[in-house]
Amino acid sequence: MARKSAVQAAQDQIKDQAFSELQALIEESDKLLKNSASLVGEEAETLRGQIALKLEQALESVSNVRERTKPAVEATESYIGGHPWQTVAISAGFGLVVGLLLGRR
Repeated sequence: MARKSAVQAAQDQIKDQAFSELQALIEESDKLLKNSASLVGEEAETLRGQIALKLEQALESVSNVRERTKPAVEATESYIGGHPWQTVAISAGFGLVVGLLLGRR
């Protein structure tokens, strides 16, 4: 059980980091786009270069997150492949609980 919580904590940390990096990218891109409305010529080219750089950084970030989460995905696939009926039972139980909660409203 301790192993699951350590893996889950690592996954949560990766997810939080990815979301914060994407949020920062969105904020910077929004700021650059707002500033670009009045720019022409060389200033516009500089701005396009900055936007291209930010998008490249975002792609690197997504690729990095994908590589770091690959072991967790493989472990999940391995567990599901080794315990198919347990997976079905857990999924059905989860669906039942969600259905009951939604049905109460």
